[in-house]
Amino acid sequence: MCGIVGYVGREQSAPILLSGLSKLEYRGYDSAGISIYNEDTGKIEIVKAKGRLRTLIEKTDEGNAVPGTCGIGHTRWATHGEPSENNAHPHFSQDQSVVLVHNGIIENYQELKEKLLKSGYSFYSQTDTEVAAKLIDYYYKKTGNPLEAISRTMLRVRGSYAFGIMFHDLPGRLFAARKDSPLIIGKSEQGSLIASDVPAILDRTRKVYYIGNLEMAELTGDEVHFYNIDREEIQKEMVEIKWDAEAAEKGGYEHFMLKEIHEQPKAVQDTLGAYCKEGRIDLSETGMGDDFLKSLERIYVVACGSAYHVGMVGKYVMEELAQLPVEIDLASEFRYRNPKLAANSMVVVVSQSGETADSLAALRLAKEKGVPVLSIVNVVGSSIARESDYVLYTYAGPEISVATTKAYSTQLIAFYLLSIQTAMEKGQISEERYEQLLTELNTLPCKIQKVLDDKERIQWFASKYASAKDIFFIGRGIDYAISMEGSLKMKEISYIHSEAYAAGELKHGTISLIEDGTLVVGVLTQKNLYEKTISNMVEVKSRGAYLMGLTNYGNYSIEDTADFSVYVPKTEQCFTTSLAIIPLQLMGYYVSVAKGLDVDKPRNLAKSVTVE
Repeated sequence: MCGIVGYVGREQSAPILLSGLSKLEYRGYDSAGISIYNEDTGKIEIVKAKGRLRTLIEKTDEGNAVPGTCGIGHTRWATHGEPSENNAHPHFSQDQSVVLVHNGIIENYQELKEKLLKSGYSFYSQTDTEVAAKLIDYYYKKTGNPLEAISRTMLRVRGSYAFGIMFHDLPGRLFAARKDSPLIIGKSEQGSLIASDVPAILDRTRKVYYIGNLEMAELTGDEVHFYNIDREEIQKEMVEIKWDAEAAEKGGYEHFMLKEIHEQPKAVQDTLGAYCKEGRIDLSETGMGDDFLKSLERIYVVACGSAYHVGMVGKYVMEELAQLPVEIDLASEFRYRNPKLAANSMVVVVSQSGETADSLAALRLAKEKGVPVLSIVNVVGSSIARESDYVLYTYAGPEISVATTKAYSTQLIAFYLLSIQTAMEKGQISEERYEQLLTELNTLPCKIQKVLDDKERIQWFASKYASAKDIFFIGRGIDYAISMEGSLKMKEISYIHSEAYAAGELKHGTISLIEDGTLVVGVLTQKNLYEKTISNMVEVKSRGAYLMGLTNYGNYSIEDTADFSVYVPKTEQCFTTSLAIIPLQLMGYYVSVAKGLDVDKPRNLAKSVTVE
């Protein structure tokens, strides 16, 4: 949520900031702004615009109208105060001696605001961020030391933040600080950069540093220095990003989402290749030993959104293969229910960004309770990765569209691998079964591609139902978990009311919602549940529903019941999600396109949810 970019160096900064912000549009925002130190006038110039970044780009002549080689930029997602130029970032002190951009939420901003009002400060916006700018100004005027002003502010602020800061009387310098919100520092031959996420600076550099919690950085064009909250200088290890700049571009596709749907065979193959070596699963890179897996007696999966749906699939697969009990929680619920965690257990936190606020808080709670944490994340060096005991990285590459596709698919692979290896170590599967499962896993990329090759049928059907008011997805077991993700894809990018239900629950109230013409999607990939789900589909059809059936090749009897049928290749039943989800991703995408919506940037949503 929100985006920060900063640059100080030898090039004009405004075009660099605008270019970086354009690569963070996927994070969600409602206004944008930049501030640049103009060396000719000796002043910091601030330009803001409500709405899309294009407005700000036009207002500044693509940045050319704002000279200067040091600046910060921001795309805002409203939390305090309506979207407006006044509430847009950057925010500043009364004399503009301190200018600041901020991601996160300051929970005690009202208390701090009252203190500043008593000290003679006035406020022009409704935001919590203006309070931060003026609090830093308050301490800077007291101490004359920028690091001390920032650190004292950090000690007073409760909540989450990533700050990019400029001081009027320190031209050619940027400052950064963070707690619980993502922020990285980049270094190139031409200068130094700050950003919320890698894609913003990928065309400038692949060399980055990750700032830890309650740490600060001071940047000039030539150097970067890091400090802890006590203002003691600390050393950071540089990380080289392996993605290339093209990985974060559309590459000829109309939307990032469609590109990323089509990248799933490669992303799945890359993730498998990272952990499958010479016919064996090797999880040593995660830090977990085989003895640790063997000792496990219970697993707790904690996640949000699509990652939670992955966790649901993971629960079914782990319990089926490893015979290990698995509990799954929404991260926002786990942290508030005072969970009782068993001995010899592990918490698995799933997050694409590795910065999801609720998941990070759940991780910390698990560690407080003395339970080891494995994180499944896509971003190297992210907060969740750094704070976990073990990390199983996925290899999806940069995912730009708000609606996740390839990150979801690689998280599924992570759970399959973890389940198979745990089952083997606990003696729940034979060597023959182990090899059989691995062989089938390695066929998934080709089978995903086969589903993609048949996308035109989905496109045709989606255009037929683009005007739908309600869509329901039903299934049992793993098919229910698939239905939940399919429903989420539909609602988040098409804005059609969509729900997923365990098919066996229809008669307990839900069936009353079925009307003539209501589209119901039945997912039937589990052999032992096929007939039962067919019965549920007949029940809704008799009440006027129009049925789409999603099943495996060979189950052609579904055409006796469904009005429209989609088939995916056969695979091990526990891996079927990887194939069955593809038509549902495509369906959500094509419905959104048919409605003329902004597929990659759906309203009210953000890619990385870094506030509660």
